[in-house]
Amino acid sequence: MQKNLSEMSLEELWHLFPVTLTEHKAYWANWYTKEAELLKDILPDSQVARICHIGSTAVTGIWAKPIIDILVETAEHSDLSLLKAPLESAGYLCMSESPERISFNKGYTENGFAERVFHLHLRRFPDHDELYFRDYLNTHPDAAQEYERLKLALWKPYEHDRDGYTRAKTEFVKELTIKAKEAFPGRYEK
Repeated sequence: MQKNLSEMSLEELWHLFPVTLTEHKAYWANWYTKEAELLKDILPDSQVARICHIGSTAVTGIWAKPIIDILVETAEHSDLSLLKAPLESAGYLCMSESPERISFNKGYTENGFAERVFHLHLRRFPDHDELYFRDYLNTHPDAAQEYERLKLALWKPYEHDRDGYTRAKTEFVKELTIKAKEAFPGRYEK
């Protein structure tokens, strides 16, 4: 009998959902747009400050995990927990939660990834460093290619260790985010 996702160990989950990279796909932008429209329909306007496509699928031309990362930024004093029920009713699974951040996944099944997979990052304004990082990569092709080379080098060694894969990229991401904030001062502070 097949286990459901909540019964699987982290090791079993990492084998069912390995780190996989693929060439950039133009249709990722459409997947984001359709999902953002759904989110706008189900989340109260008064609570949502901004919905944005983040992560490598939002960077033109680089290899990425075929997972659409979405940042839903709320008003500064919003109660994030009030947004959980509508997201869960739309098929999102809560993966981690703190008073300042909630992470959700959609498209993970007992048989592996669905055709469309989403990671939703619910955060209070101004928790949006990923916007700066995305913009920097999209306007600095050399940096984007360097990031792609790093990801490709990490892919196979960390294929079944998502946390390790993410940790191994952290220093690079931090350094470029600092450069991005210097390049685009105050861009997302409104």
